[in-house]
Amino acid sequence: MTFLPAPPNSGIRFRRIDLEGKPEIDALVDNVSDTTRSTTLSKGNIKLHTVEHILATFHGFGIDNVIVELNANEPPITDGSAHEYCRMIKTSGTTLQPEDKDPLVVTAPISITSEESILSIFPCDRFKVSCTSSDDKGRFTQFYSSDITPESWERELSRARTFCFFDEIEFLIKNGLIKGGSLENAVIIRDDVVLTNEPLRYQEEFVRHKILDIIGDLSLVGRPIQGHVVAVRPSHRANCELARELDRQVKKRLARTQTFLPPRNGTLKKAAQASAPEIPAGGEVINIDQIMKILPHRYPFLMIDKVIKIAETAITCLKNVTLNEPYFQGHFPGHPIMPGVLQLEAMAQAGGLLILNKAENWGKIAYLISAENVKWRKPVQPGDVLIIDIELIKERGKTGKAKGRCKVGNDIVSEGVVMFMLTDA
Repeated sequence: MTFLPAPPNSGIRFRRIDLEGKPEIDALVDNVSDTTRSTTLSKGNIKLHTVEHILATFHGFGIDNVIVELNANEPPITDGSAHEYCRMIKTSGTTLQPEDKDPLVVTAPISITSEESILSIFPCDRFKVSCTSSDDKGRFTQFYSSDITPESWERELSRARTFCFFDEIEFLIKNGLIKGGSLENAVIIRDDVVLTNEPLRYQEEFVRHKILDIIGDLSLVGRPIQGHVVAVRPSHRANCELARELDRQVKKRLARTQTFLPPRNGTLKKAAQASAPEIPAGGEVINIDQIMKILPHRYPFLMIDKVIKIAETAITCLKNVTLNEPYFQGHFPGHPIMPGVLQLEAMAQAGGLLILNKAENWGKIAYLISAENVKWRKPVQPGDVLIIDIELIKERGKTGKAKGRCKVGNDIVSEGVVMFMLTDA
């Protein structure tokens, strides 16, 4: 299995490279064909089983666009959790894209009852899941609740393994539902005994895995969710029924909105395409509106106008220096020069953008805590275009260190090494 980057607004797609033509299936609830013990997606005769753990990983990390290539009809089960998928993503790295992804905002309670499962979702300013799980005899009843963020997803939920009760095994074997299943990739409960090849990873590992499944199944609505899910003895069937209801609500709102919009003719489409920014090879443009969603700085202290290139460990930003900058009134009258400390601040903000661009750091703030080997070589004056290049040279926990330089044309005007620390907003 391979994770590949995908363009904005393309969503999550599974590609079967073992089949002729490499057919693809979109990870959308309309493509769910079976929810017996796992979630199966289908398109024609093409099927993909047990996709919920991978989808939960993408949703937990806030990843909207990706292609998953597979040479089989099911992803590798690994250890029965999403831990290995998290490792793949963290090794690869993630990046912000220049298109916003509107969340699905729950505005009124929705409730689903399916056999013994009860799922409800309520308005909330974030994505939260509260869940109670047990078997039909009330054994191993557990409760857990968590706000779903990249940090809580990885720390509190991603390592929870799949599990089953011993008296279910005969049915699962007869129906071909646990091929390859073993204590290497599942936990088995027999009466009051837990059978596992290692200690439980969480005190409430069973209900945490149920939340993992809920996140993966609800991600099939195709967008981030803003609401509080309350689940009692959830199942894949109930999860997907709730996802279908959420999808219906979105389509109804979209239909009502489009009723009052003018038709999008070819002229409007061409105008929109003409105004789209050109994406440089090997990088992406992040405009000022998107920058302000990442950085907390505002006028008159926002020193970045645009990101013109970004990679995993490097970023190039642009600052247009104009006579309208407020500091030119006093620095200096009749001989305006951009203060060197503000060039250093521009490097720090660029470094902050680079580190905050990672999914696990979204919503945090990067504070400048030190600067080393700072040199100012040439003055920067009104009319100059300041290019800020930053390279991340060290990252450990909540701190990072980056080497930066500012250029005007081909001339280096300042350089230095900045260190910053991440804190919650």
